[in-house]
Amino acid sequence: MYHAETIKEKLRLFMVILLPILITQLSYFGMNLIDTIMSGRAGTDDLAGVAIGANLWMPVFTAVNGILLAITPIVSQQLGAGEGRKIAGTITQGLYLGVLFGVVVIALGAAALSPALSFMSLEPGVERIAAHYLIGLAFGIIPFFLSIVLRNFFDAQGHTRITMVIMLGTLPFNAFFNYVLIFGRFGFPELGGIGAGYATAISYWIIFAFSIMMTFRIPAMRRFRIFLDWYRPSWQAWKEQLRIGVPMGMSLFFESSIFSAVSLLMASLFSTVTVAAHQVALSFTSLIFMVPLSISIALTIVVAFEVGGGYLEGAKAYTRLGVTAAMGILGVASIGIFLLREPIAYIYTTNEEVVQLAAQFFLFAIVYQISDAAQASLQGVLRGYKDVTVPFFTALVSYWALGLPAGYLLAVTTPLGPFGLWLGITVGLTSAAIGFFIRLKIVVKRHERLGSTV
Repeated sequence: MYHAETIKEKLRLFMVILLPILITQLSYFGMNLIDTIMSGRAGTDDLAGVAIGANLWMPVFTAVNGILLAITPIVSQQLGAGEGRKIAGTITQGLYLGVLFGVVVIALGAAALSPALSFMSLEPGVERIAAHYLIGLAFGIIPFFLSIVLRNFFDAQGHTRITMVIMLGTLPFNAFFNYVLIFGRFGFPELGGIGAGYATAISYWIIFAFSIMMTFRIPAMRRFRIFLDWYRPSWQAWKEQLRIGVPMGMSLFFESSIFSAVSLLMASLFSTVTVAAHQVALSFTSLIFMVPLSISIALTIVVAFEVGGGYLEGAKAYTRLGVTAAMGILGVASIGIFLLREPIAYIYTTNEEVVQLAAQFFLFAIVYQISDAAQASLQGVLRGYKDVTVPFFTALVSYWALGLPAGYLLAVTTPLGPFGLWLGITVGLTSAAIGFFIRLKIVVKRHERLGSTV
């Protein structure tokens, strides 16, 4: 990491950091995509069950991932301020938090899973697959959270290629274990969609093992002596990470949970075919979202580094660069979705009814693409400034007080039916984008006035 002087240098550095993050995010998504496609080939109940299970897991994962993401701006600002000696302690405390969160999530899941699925009144086959998909996945939760800590450690230093290599190395294992466990190949039991959960857990362990290996093999990481020098658990250090991480995690939770809540409402209000079509459209648009999400993560790294070193004009330049790129790319992607909506749906399923319904969902997805790009990239900038509390409340109001109620009312009181839920998503994302933009203006002016590097 270095403080680039010209726009050309900034663009070059930004791309060096961004491209591996994008490949990493696509690889993470690729694991979910493999789950979805292979489960869809196993049957409609398998596709719907895995969709329900994934939509219950995703907000939890997103919240914890967001909390642990606090390590990125903390370490980036430590590097920018020349305080590299503090990094090892920061990472060790993050590992402790990763274990703690893993235990809590597993315990809460054991208590709440059955009531949550019963509440949705799912078809018996769908409920059974969703439950056992999550049970299988739970075996990999703790190592996965620990790997997230190590990923943030790598990324905060600008070494984003490390996680990219790890994920690309894991994908073939994930595809193999999905194949053999879903379809019962090479002597393995035929588990259907349930097998996707166990395949994901195995993949999480592989990611963690590769991450540990990288901390010892790469000199830039080895110098911090992670896993060699241990520090006592420190409530003060936890408090610093949680003070930044909890609002970040909850903001991401409110964003991702509106999609999960819509999926759960879809399952409660409409047929299994509708749920499957919704999942197809949501899965592909989530793939496209990996671009602004990656830009958001890259913005957090470069903005935090600039702010930590007192280069406020540099932080503003990266903001303009990143936000414009995110919105422009998703604008172009929307055109592609419109033109290819049916062929895309056929990738996921051969069921003609599901394909036609998914094609209609894609039309509604196009509406919110630009807002989604704007809110994601602006959140990344705000995290770089370590401004997280106001965005937390902005996300809460936008997604849960405006977006979800609006979508529910449109779904049950108008002819739009399931498509009304997707219009509610648009309301929430647009409101959040406006709120984050206003907040960023305030934060930038405050930093300029104070001349502060905090």
